Amino acid sequence: MPHETIADLLLARAGDDHPGLLTRERSWTWGEVVEESAARAAWAGKLRTDGPFHIGVLLDNEPEYIFWLGAAALAGAAVVGINPTRRGAELEREVRHTDCQVIVTDRAGAALLDGLDIGVDQDRFLVVDAPQYAERLAAHPRLPVPDPDVTATTRMLLLLTSGTTGTSKAALCSQGRLAALGASNSAKYDITRADTCYCPMPLFHGNALMALWAPALSAGATIALTRKFSASGFLPDVTHFGATYFTYVGKAIGYILARPETPGDADNRLTHAFGTEASPEDAARFLDRFGCRLVEGYGSSEGAGMLKLAPEAPTGALGRPARDGVRIVHPTNRTTCPPAVLDSYGRVRNPEEAIGEIVDIEGAARFEGYYNNEAANAERVRHGWYWTGDLGYVDEAGYFYFAGRSGDWIRVDGENISALLTERILRRHPGVVAAGVFGVPDPRSGDQVMAAVEIAAGTRFGDLDLPGFLERQEDLGTKGAPRFVRVSHALPTTGSNKLRKKEMQLDGWRTDDPVYRWAGRGRPAYTAMTDEEKAALRGEFLANGRGRFLP
Repeated sequence: MPHETIADLLLARAGDDHPGLLTRERSWTWGEVVEESAARAAWAGKLRTDGPFHIGVLLDNEPEYIFWLGAAALAGAAVVGINPTRRGAELEREVRHTDCQVIVTDRAGAALLDGLDIGVDQDRFLVVDAPQYAERLAAHPRLPVPDPDVTATTRMLLLLTSGTTGTSKAALCSQGRLAALGASNSAKYDITRADTCYCPMPLFHGNALMALWAPALSAGATIALTRKFSASGFLPDVTHFGATYFTYVGKAIGYILARPETPGDADNRLTHAFGTEASPEDAARFLDRFGCRLVEGYGSSEGAGMLKLAPEAPTGALGRPARDGVRIVHPTNRTTCPPAVLDSYGRVRNPEEAIGEIVDIEGAARFEGYYNNEAANAERVRHGWYWTGDLGYVDEAGYFYFAGRSGDWIRVDGENISALLTERILRRHPGVVAAGVFGVPDPRSGDQVMAAVEIAAGTRFGDLDLPGFLERQEDLGTKGAPRFVRVSHALPTTGSNKLRKKEMQLDGWRTDDPVYRWAGRGRPAYTAMTDEEKAALRGEFLANGRGRFLP
């Protein structure tokens, strides 16, 4: 009989002596994990007041995070995963918006919140590394007794979206949806009780919770924790824990591959991993180097499970629709887009017709909404359909492909260019650790393509020979080469290791990082922009009446 709630899944692990949680310092059986969660659930119940039962958790990936996830499930509370990379007014706005009754954090997190008006009194902070924490915790029973009001509809998570394309929102996830994802994803990603699931991605993010924690809990697999992602620590951790599975985002894979190769790279137990936005080239390099298959999927905190994996699919494809209502539609007239015509390089030859927004015309009922944000809810549900905000296309065989976020269209010389396609090409370059591509205004009309590339310390832009590299990419369209290239050794990222593309787009060529501009026509030839050239470009905008496009 399937378990309907996360609380059910925890009760199924009570008394289980199989390893449930590992860190470098110690281990817990699943039975012990449940007992630790039960004590915190009893504590949380005594702290509950009127209003939404939301518990803010501001911690790195450490055992307390796992225990408080379990505690929330048993107590009927919702965990608000607070992003530790936020600061100041942004952090204050996110926490206050989610109406937390209690904050679980450590002394470092409490310092981040100090002086902010988050709506939670200091006496309702549970500081896990404070001397009195263990003493107060020990006063509560370790017997798992779920709150009697817990059902499948009980709120379990408020997932603050990463904010890569704008202000973050708090996506709702119920115990029932998360339990169902735990069961389906353990099967989808082949997670069994014998697996050790290494978790380098932050636990405040849906990637770690929906594709690792919940499936491991469902299958009774072992979870191995590291406090933060580290490219240099990845392989030592994987080897130490005997990890067989992990989750990732594309930028993290790029960082790992940028590390020097060693003869022992493939001497590990990894078999497969799940994530998003790793390029096909990076996936091939990762398999060859580490013997681990990267399984690319499509999903979001708001609506996972729209596509099913198709092992036989072409390289770069995400799979097939999980149900008939999932399709690619034109966002203005709501007609289904025709299949993409692909050339021998897999490049879309009819992007204007074929690329549209991924929707689920039957998905509005499945969407659980955003907390206290009706405008965002209305953006996701229109005409009774669920709109993902993501671009995609379908090939003639019916396989789906991701084409970027809805803001990734770049209008160049009257044609729509997908930023993601240019981004993937740049990420092939062995000297590029990470790349983001976006549109910046042209001083006369439309947009120009701009790229931000991250290169290793000690590498110079000239070492990349970017003009020569771009000329050799036969699948790069004539409009797709970047006219501006921002170069950095550390591009801005979210707490989940995704590039902050919206922020970089707003900076444009006005960033303090070096920016190179393609001068003239024909073969790309990049020259460093001086302050005088930036001022002259600004003058062009003003002279053409387009000053409104400059911040």
